[in-house]
Amino acid sequence: MKDLLLVLPLLLPLLGGILSFFLRGSFLGDAVALAMAVVQLGLGVFLLDYVQVEGIQSTALGGWPAPFGIVLVLDTFAALMVFTASLVGLAVTLYSLKGIDPGRKSLGYFAFLQFMLFGVQGAFLTGDVFNLYVWLEVMLLSSFVLLTLGGERAQLLGGFKYFALNFLSSLFYLIAAGLLYGLTGSLNLADLHLRIDHVEPARASVVAGFFLLALSIKAALFPLFFWLPASYHTPPLPVAALFAALPTKVAVYALFRLFTVLFHQEPELWHRLILWIAGFTMVTGVLGALAQMEVRRLLSFHIISQIGYMIMGLGLFTPLGIAGGIFYIVHHIFVKAALFLVAGLAHRLLGSYNLEELGGLYRFKPFLALLFIVPALSLAGVPPFSGFFAKLFLVMGGMEIGEYAIVGVALLVGLFTLMSMMKIWREAFWKPLSEERQEALLRASVPRSMVVGVTLLSFVTVFIGLGAGYGFALAERAASELMDPSDYIRAVLGGGQ
Repeated sequence: MKDLLLVLPLLLPLLGGILSFFLRGSFLGDAVALAMAVVQLGLGVFLLDYVQVEGIQSTALGGWPAPFGIVLVLDTFAALMVFTASLVGLAVTLYSLKGIDPGRKSLGYFAFLQFMLFGVQGAFLTGDVFNLYVWLEVMLLSSFVLLTLGGERAQLLGGFKYFALNFLSSLFYLIAAGLLYGLTGSLNLADLHLRIDHVEPARASVVAGFFLLALSIKAALFPLFFWLPASYHTPPLPVAALFAALPTKVAVYALFRLFTVLFHQEPELWHRLILWIAGFTMVTGVLGALAQMEVRRLLSFHIISQIGYMIMGLGLFTPLGIAGGIFYIVHHIFVKAALFLVAGLAHRLLGSYNLEELGGLYRFKPFLALLFIVPALSLAGVPPFSGFFAKLFLVMGGMEIGEYAIVGVALLVGLFTLMSMMKIWREAFWKPLSEERQEALLRASVPRSMVVGVTLLSFVTVFIGLGAGYGFALAERAASELMDPSDYIRAVLGGGQ
């Protein structure tokens, strides 16, 4: 039973992708995609509860025991991310029922959406450094197809930049994995935790540097972020929302795994460097956002800025800091997906992503204004929304160990984030429209399924804020398991440390 539970998060999107591909372009294909998304969310909820009751679970595939075989591991962090990805997958699927044109559906849109989730969930559950690379490549290939599906010129240019930089990242990752295997003779994370102490620190640092370089590209960290705003604004909005929510966060998840469970030597060196990267990532991202008048590009720069907050938690390298970073990852996934989907609704109503051509939405579409203001204020860190508590935990973690500089940067960037969100509010929602545009806006409407998808994410954002105590308790437990992986190692290796 346990083995099946750990494999199901992979089997369901794989099966959903295969069925959706053969049924592509039909009503039945849409129904299968929606049904699979609902089932995956139900499984995500169950697994999150299961791991809290039963503890960390592990299974070795193919009859090969760890550390030799392929291992799947479900701890609190993995379960939390599996649930989060499943919920975003459902929201994007609901939005896509009417938000994706029939042409792209007939090319297999829902199938590749499921295949991307297949790669994402595999990356969260794997207990092996090499298989993490495999899952990252599954995610990369399916996301490249989604990014270029339809063949528009802007999509192809954005897709080329996306694939080229991520391919380079994969090359660096493979070099790191090869060096690591040469030094330790293992690629299993639990086994590596025990072996890495016997490796000369200078050699281990070289390997850690290659991993940090590879995953910094995938996570869009400073100064390697330029590919993201050049590509994320090009695909249809449901695809952009999915990208905003998941791929970069998978890379951040991998950084948290590797630089806690594995590279625990010389923490002062690596985590000091990560703190500096976090600060520059926050600042450059938010300044880029302030300079934009195209909503998708503005929100893309904010992805970069907010990733800086996440790795700030890793850089602090304390239980409170790590927990704050994990809480921030979950909060941001929901908020950023919601903001991109709201931008898609505004485009459907007014036909533009340019803030100068938008306006009047608060007066004529007040419900859409509500759907925007909830994730916007959360992104900026305004109470009582989830972003306030996410930033609060990180600030507390920084103050606890005297890291006042990064705390100051985080607070200042939060103020700039609020300014950019208010710019969107002023231009798209508050600014009056001409009478001709008003009439067009009143005649326009959005399908109910698209609104339901956005409402689901906005509701979750409010819920996380109101239930911040429970959410932070989960993040604390996940952080504790990362900082002290003894239970993780027992689950994987059968008790030998």
